[in-house]
Amino acid sequence: MILKLLPISILQCLLLTGGQVLMKYGLTKVGYFSWTWDYFYRLFTNWQFVCCGICYGAGSILWMYIIKHFPFSMAYPMVSMSYVMGMFAAIVFFHEQIPVIRWVGVFLILTGCVLIAK
Repeated sequence: MILKLLPISILQCLLLTGGQVLMKYGLTKVGYFSWTWDYFYRLFTNWQFVCCGICYGAGSILWMYIIKHFPFSMAYPMVSMSYVMGMFAAIVFFHEQIPVIRWVGVFLILTGCVLIAK
């Protein structure tokens, strides 16, 4: 069962992570937050923010498939792989420096995923 769940979970996590990256890019392009029509117009006409929504929508549809066809106790912890992907996205897209203690956390998350999958 895990061999079927794992690739679908990875794709779903990629969609979530991609949505977060696109949201950050989109929000930085529209400027300072304000409760104005102008701000929300700039936000919803920003292609990165629109693509963020598409990623979230596709990820949600995939998530519905996952929880319909796999045990929730296996499926839900697999979402934590998106935290790991987020760390790599922080390095690749935002050039962040990741301290060792966070890498320890990533290792623990991945270890938990492996233990749950068995």
